[in-house]
Amino acid sequence: MTIPQNTVKEIGEVKLVGFRVLCEGERYMEEIPKAARSLNKRKKEIKHVTDSGRHVGAFVVEESSPEEDGYWIGVQVRDYEDIPEGMTTLTIPPQQYATTLHKGPNDQIRTSYAALHKWIEEKGYTRADNRWNLERYHEETDPENPSDVHVELCDSIL
Repeated sequence: MTIPQNTVKEIGEVKLVGFRVLCEGERYMEEIPKAARSLNKRKKEIKHVTDSGRHVGAFVVEESSPEEDGYWIGVQVRDYEDIPEGMTTLTIPPQQYATTLHKGPNDQIRTSYAALHKWIEEKGYTRADNRWNLERYHEETDPENPSDVHVELCDSIL
């Protein structure tokens, strides 16, 4: 279920430490929660965590290189230091986003994105499909329960 609170936000640079998920398109709905569970178990290994360690997802819709392919699930940090074994870093530059809140099953996130994309078009913005998009999960989101996701969807716009 989408909570209709669409808005435009400027978000500064985001530094993430976590896992990159790279798989076939249909498998992301299974693999992202698995990576989120692993991140939860290993969060204490990450230094300089900000924002209470809530999970942040990142992806580019139309990636321009193999390095941009996939989905990153991580926690935001102030600085990179002693990155834990098997984890990766990702720095996202400051950008402008159209945002909405999604609360409900993760398999309905596409419906929330469709409503946000319609709102973007109605307001005269242009989606920046070649830039990073963010999914900022609220603390209430439990990776063990993908049927009750609370996430701020941040779609990059021009």
